[in-house]
Amino acid sequence: QVQLVESGGGLVQAGGSLRLSCAASGRTSSNYAMGWFRQAPGKEREFVAAISWSGSSANYADSVKNRFTISKDNAKNTIYLQMNTLEPEDTAVYYCAADLQNTIVVVTAVSASYVDYWGPGTQVTVSS
Repeated sequence: QVQLVESGGGLVQAGGSLRLSCAASGRTSSNYAMGWFRQAPGKEREFVAAISWSGSSANYADSVKNRFTISKDNAKNTIYLQMNTLEPEDTAVYYCAADLQNTIVVVTAVSASYVDYWGPGTQVTVSS
């Protein structure tokens, strides 16, 4: 089992920045990729970014490239999502994810079905 807890969501004006955090605990016997997905009202959950266990590889959705940065503190087993130049379209519940097969960090079309564990989510609202 992997337990994930997000923090850092909130309300921000368009053009502003937020940083999300996700702390993982539990399973330590194997490496796994971690990442972020988001879900807006009435829409499917979509991939945002992922990072490898070591933190050396990352994968991003086209919609957030050059605006969002994912990083990892290995000592804390915590990942971060630095979100800059936020747009109203970024408004969603953001979910932390863990993938035991490490698929979400390597494939181009990342599906929520690859995820084995989810955090409860944190709301990000960007006002125009």
